Amino acid sequence: MGAIAAGIAMAGAAIGGGIGDGIAISKMLEGMARQPELSGQLRTNMFIGVGLIEAMPIIAFVVALLVMNK
Repeated sequence: MGAIAAGIAMAGAAIGGGIGDGIAISKMLEGMARQPELSGQLRTNMFIGVGLIEAMPIIAFVVALLVMNK
């Protein structure tokens, strides 16, 4: 049962991370298209946001390992 729960947790985190990355990057590209002079600042903020979004699947992986080993 723990392996199934871990798999579901990882699948949800991977899907959520992918959707979050896609939305963040698409909005950054929209902003760059509208105001090219802010591209450096937008890119920096996008990298910070993507890093925070990618933390979720990593935390889910650790939780999945803990659930499997319980």
